[in-house]
Amino acid sequence: MEYLYLKALHIIFIVTWFAGLFYIVRLFIYHVEAESKQQPDKGVLQRQYKIMSKRLWYIITWPSAILASVFAFWLLYENSGLLKQPWMWIKLSFVVLLYFYQWGCQIIYKQLQNDIIKYSSAKLRLWNEVATIVLFAVVFLVELQNNIDWIWGVIGIFSFGSILMIMVKLYKKSRKKRSWDDSEKNN
Repeated sequence: MEYLYLKALHIIFIVTWFAGLFYIVRLFIYHVEAESKQQPDKGVLQRQYKIMSKRLWYIITWPSAILASVFAFWLLYENSGLLKQPWMWIKLSFVVLLYFYQWGCQIIYKQLQNDIIKYSSAKLRLWNEVATIVLFAVVFLVELQNNIDWIWGVIGIFSFGSILMIMVKLYKKSRKKRSWDDSEKNN
């Protein structure tokens, strides 16, 4: 029964971790887009995004990442046989990738907190999809485990990621065209 409680807590903190990762990059996007606003709107918005980002990052996202990992290690300690499963090692590789992604978000967070804008909102939109791809991959791996289908699932995830990237680029073109059309109407 203890194992099931540990598993439930692990899942809860995974959900809150991903929620934080998804939302922090949206805040980055809004922060970057506020750069094109006139003062005082620009200053007000960017100050607010800095506060929101700080609270999300240090009160929800980092603690969730740490607690998800603590409960994961505990689960692996309780059921060390999982480490003999090939899918588990692939899952753990995705978790390592997710920590690298989070570290990348940490760098962007620090830059924006210091008023350094290095990325466009379009690049941040693409960056936001990395966590989505990792989430899909991990869920498929966990659910399919020993079935050979997980290989096709991982291939499908990378295909899904490629499609997502194409959709983001099409969305960007659509937005540019729409803003161009709107500016033509106003002239």
